[in-house]
Amino acid sequence: MEITRLAALSDNYIFVLSDQKQKIAAVVDPASSQPVLELLHRQKLQLVAIFNTHHHRDHVGGNQDLIEQFPQVCVYGGSEDQGRIPGQQVFLKDGDRVTFADRFAEVLFVPGHTRAHIAYYFPPQNDSGSGELFCGDTIFSGGCGRLFEGTPAQMVASLTKLRSLPDQTRVWCAHEYTLKNLQFALTVDPNNADLHKRYQFVKTARHNAQATIPTWLGVEKQTNPFLRWDSSPLQSAMQTTDPIQTFARLRGQKEQF
Repeated sequence: MEITRLAALSDNYIFVLSDQKQKIAAVVDPASSQPVLELLHRQKLQLVAIFNTHHHRDHVGGNQDLIEQFPQVCVYGGSEDQGRIPGQQVFLKDGDRVTFADRFAEVLFVPGHTRAHIAYYFPPQNDSGSGELFCGDTIFSGGCGRLFEGTPAQMVASLTKLRSLPDQTRVWCAHEYTLKNLQFALTVDPNNADLHKRYQFVKTARHNAQATIPTWLGVEKQTNPFLRWDSSPLQSAMQTTDPIQTFARLRGQKEQF
């Protein structure tokens, strides 16, 4: 299974999974159809699956065009999103599995950004390999999604579930927000040496127009404040020892940043 990152809209990423032997492809969260269709045409691939994480327009905007071009495509999404994802045929719950290119992904129910959000996790194929996490707008590189339909408690539970995955997991999040996220992180976690190193690296990468996605989950655990609600420095900064309150206050400050 090969993964290709496509830029779309102002800061979205679309991920195309391909099996070059079978000449088939799947797409995660097609914000728009054009870059996907161009890739499929260029590589002579047949689209067989659309994996949606949630219903927001910048994640499903390309569904209808892709369905028109590939009428046999199967559209997957969370069961709680029924009626909100164009063309959805499969309604997934926590613990379900989907398959592509002789690999399977575990479906993780991760509400918070929306009430129906799911993620797809492809475990590593061997002890030295990496897992692949397609998490939509739940985890961002250096941040997390806004709470449009969920509560802080729901989001902490969802992030806890994702945080429990191995460090050697590549995180394919759907937006290029890393630089601003790390700028905020430095205001609440200023003594984190790993965070300072990462910020300098990302600043250089973005100056050179390089993407920062995918990121590694191990890096996020060290530097992403929204995965560190139970760390003493952040609890001190938020003036509470309650993990959910710490997260809620962090998210509130990020809204104002």
